[in-house]
Amino acid sequence: MEFVIKISQFLLSLSLLIVLHELGHFIPAKLFKTKVEKFYLFFDVKYSLFKKKIGETVYGIGWLPLGGYVKIAGMIDESMDKEQMAQPPKPWEFRSKPAWQRLIIMLGGVTVNFILAYVIYVFVAFVYGNEEYPLDSFKGGYRIESPLLNEIGFKTGDKILAVNGESVETHQQVIRSLITAKQFTIERGDEVKKIDLPEDFLGQLSSRKRTGLFIQRIPFMVGEVDKNSLNKDVDLKEGDVLLSVNGIEVKYFDELESRLSNYKDEEIVAVFLRGDKTIERKLRINEDGKMGIFPAIHENRFEELGYFDVVRQEYDFVDSFSAGAIMFKEEIVGYFGQLKVLLTPSTGAYKGLGGFKAIYDIFPDFWSWEAFWRLTAFLSIMLAILNLLPIPALDGGHVMFLLYEMVSGRKPSEKFLERAQIVGFFILIALVLFANGNDIFKAITQ
Repeated sequence: MEFVIKISQFLLSLSLLIVLHELGHFIPAKLFKTKVEKFYLFFDVKYSLFKKKIGETVYGIGWLPLGGYVKIAGMIDESMDKEQMAQPPKPWEFRSKPAWQRLIIMLGGVTVNFILAYVIYVFVAFVYGNEEYPLDSFKGGYRIESPLLNEIGFKTGDKILAVNGESVETHQQVIRSLITAKQFTIERGDEVKKIDLPEDFLGQLSSRKRTGLFIQRIPFMVGEVDKNSLNKDVDLKEGDVLLSVNGIEVKYFDELESRLSNYKDEEIVAVFLRGDKTIERKLRINEDGKMGIFPAIHENRFEELGYFDVVRQEYDFVDSFSAGAIMFKEEIVGYFGQLKVLLTPSTGAYKGLGGFKAIYDIFPDFWSWEAFWRLTAFLSIMLAILNLLPIPALDGGHVMFLLYEMVSGRKPSEKFLERAQIVGFFILIALVLFANGNDIFKAITQ
């Protein structure tokens, strides 16, 4: 069921982005009376799942979900329709239109992606508002599970004060800064320390098993008791919060494992908080030092108990436009920062480049419209920026040649454009294979 939910969100988001991106090319093409021969969601290699001709355009759905396309007459694109290009230019073809019209047609897709992302962020701000976790409310600091962070020098309980010398105030700022972080300033007890990250931190991180990085410290809350647990008949309810074991306080979940390891194959007395009352229960610990109880996460309850604060901001219709603009700007700046790091070989960030599985993995395994829209907005920005890269076969490659034509007054020959398209196509194939190969490698080795 979890797979169905994740794949449904993934395909719905991908389909929405592809259709609207291609619509961004389609609309100006039609406005400038340019013939659009095909409009496809996904690629129709050899055959289509569905197709229907309306007017001069065939609309369809392909079977290969690697993208989509509009085929514009008289344009050198991935179709490489040399037969059509060998004919004399027709007035309704792309190549016959003024350069400024062709530029608008080529920029239409990324323009729609940027507009879509902004509109979604406005919608999200208005409907869901925003939540932030102030770092000064993390009384117990962060939980550090990542072996790599431990090797670098982080310890559970550390509080983060600054990243790259700039103070950070919220958990969200810490997470957003991870891609470009070089140095953290932390507080450990009464001591303030600086921890430098190795230059290839991201490369090392991508080669390790996936674990959380900076995790909020929370208590152990009872979720579900395993049916095979020694404690299956103990009166415990979901939401009970563990307070102590044999009279010793256990304030955080990360303290529990080491505490229980002292009582393997023994019975303990555990005190829980149920509502506003404490209850005492005798529990059996198995030979592995486990209680056989699955934990639960109830954020509102943890906030209630003072483990962290959540600052909730709501926006009216007017304010949501400025709030959406801030979210939009932060994501664009952040993604350009990611690209810069990714294109710097010494960081090793390219090892973490992922393909379709990586995108699939960012969707939650439960249905959340808020998460869906936030992720769709981010992917829309990602699609727009990647399409602007000056690689032939991408929109950015076409734009690059059009700008050259407009500045120099000379149009590149069709033969040159055909060859550039082929080179660009092979570059894209190589990138797709590398990114999805990384996904496969990680699935096998991690």
